[in-house]
Amino acid sequence: MLLFLRLLPALLWIQAICAIPPSPNARPDYVLVATAKNLAINCQRRYSVVINGTSPGPTLYLKENFTTWIRVYNRIPDQNLTVHWHGLSQRTSPFSDGTPEVSQWPIASNEFFDYSVTPAVGDAGSYFYHSHIGFQSNTAQGVVIVQDQGKVPYDYDGDKSFFIQDYFPSNDSTIFNGLIANPFKWSGEPEAISINSFSGNSSFSNATDATCTPYVVNVSPGTTYRWRFISATALSLVTLGIEEHKNLTIIEADGEYTKPWRTDHLQLGSGQRFSVLFKTKTQAELDAANKTSFWLWYESRDRPTNVSGYALLQYNVSGSKQPSLLPETPPITLPTNVTTWAEYALEALHPQEAFPKLSEVTRTVYITMQQQMKVGSYVNGTINGTLQWAQDNLIWQTAQRQSNNSLPYLVQVYLTGQTPNYTAAVENGGWDPYSNAFPALPGEVLDIVWLSNSGPTGGWDFHPMHAHGKHYFDLGSGNGTYNATANEVKFANYTPARRDTTMLYRYAVSGLPETTAGWRAWRIRVTEDDVGAWMMHCHVLQHMIMGMQTVWVFGNASSILSKFPTQPYVNGYLNFGGDAYGNDTYDPLVNLYSTT
Repeated sequence: MLLFLRLLPALLWIQAICAIPPSPNARPDYVLVATAKNLAINCQRRYSVVINGTSPGPTLYLKENFTTWIRVYNRIPDQNLTVHWHGLSQRTSPFSDGTPEVSQWPIASNEFFDYSVTPAVGDAGSYFYHSHIGFQSNTAQGVVIVQDQGKVPYDYDGDKSFFIQDYFPSNDSTIFNGLIANPFKWSGEPEAISINSFSGNSSFSNATDATCTPYVVNVSPGTTYRWRFISATALSLVTLGIEEHKNLTIIEADGEYTKPWRTDHLQLGSGQRFSVLFKTKTQAELDAANKTSFWLWYESRDRPTNVSGYALLQYNVSGSKQPSLLPETPPITLPTNVTTWAEYALEALHPQEAFPKLSEVTRTVYITMQQQMKVGSYVNGTINGTLQWAQDNLIWQTAQRQSNNSLPYLVQVYLTGQTPNYTAAVENGGWDPYSNAFPALPGEVLDIVWLSNSGPTGGWDFHPMHAHGKHYFDLGSGNGTYNATANEVKFANYTPARRDTTMLYRYAVSGLPETTAGWRAWRIRVTEDDVGAWMMHCHVLQHMIMGMQTVWVFGNASSILSKFPTQPYVNGYLNFGGDAYGNDTYDPLVNLYSTT
């Protein structure tokens, strides 16, 4: 049954009863409004994109197996916008992944778009939303929590999110233009890292405003909390720990419940999320310690300049006082080596799919990540020209595709019936040189191996590699080169959890130019449920802007068009500013698709 309606959420695949009533009086569950303003960050002011006036924007609460309708307005006068639901597969809503030039056209200024998000059973966990255009995501972002349909598998007394961001004083356009310029201009390193918008590098007594003071989390004695740590940084790899509290138990990683894993500190790259169970001290333990306030200390890693800050753990007990000054020295020492934390450690609590063995792998795709000079040269430590990031010599930039008037890949399937050339891609190491995309077919089991190369500068960097769409089984990482047979031995008594963001580490700062050293491997079973156009990319915003992105098209035209409605029912999604995009005078013409 096909319904052609106004004022309904974006294209859906509904197998039973629609979660949003087909009524012209229906209203969105959430409304997000993007604007730009001078935002207070780190006791400074920065012109930034915000959601509903703040950064982070409002927290969204979704439910498993339930469709939530989210209307997004773009009130930025001179910029396009999209919203990506980081970690949530939009396999049921093909035009709602928020990736311009891949799954949808962007939302033009003074228009709005209705997103539909339907978490599957098993998706309960911690996520976030963010813009997927330029450097907007540095501030245009917010928490998403998917609530369990049934009983939560772990017991706790309270639930709190810790949203981690980093601060760059230059505005978005200055950073973006510098990264693609000739001569190349780096964004600079972040000046601060914030937790829930507090950067924690000034004391309560002498800060010029609250945004540079520590974030204060109030707790009760003898209580177990679920703390959700969500890294939405543009660049920073953050490690953190809590003074005199080493009892952190990870129970969720990237939206999947894990078996409990104990650690005394956390480590998060951009895009990663972890839930921990945190048990506070008893009143007797507080009395023995003779203190009721403890510092949470965090630092960035593996950058030329590492940034640090504090949050404060404050017990709600009689006589508890907030310290007026920051510690003179950090109260804890955090590890400097980041390459081994939680590697080959996290397993799914209740696996959602069977882990494919190496013998089931049908194709291995090796992708070498390295810097390249687009024009100019690198001489004696100086970049004279434009620097880009490439993967197997493929540089994928949203702005470049837009300047070439390219169609989004999913739109192209509908308008031309064309998908990337599978045969050409296999012959070319994985990507089709005609479409610049990586195709895969249902039934394939892929090993994707990301390799780190020092490029012309001889320097390595870390890369938080993120997959849209289907979550992958993380096969771990290591120095040197990847040996599939040797690595598979580690899975004899260990089944990796599925993830959507894991780290390709650096194992040295610099060395010989054009040298590959370091890998991260994934395994994905492609099914008919996964067809669509999905990005896999480094989640460092600067690297994305410089070209460190890949597009994967799962399925051929027949499988994509047979899963989702065809024309004329999708016409409003196929043109920039089409009927699926509303404005102040026009309600969007959108569709509800049902198999009932």
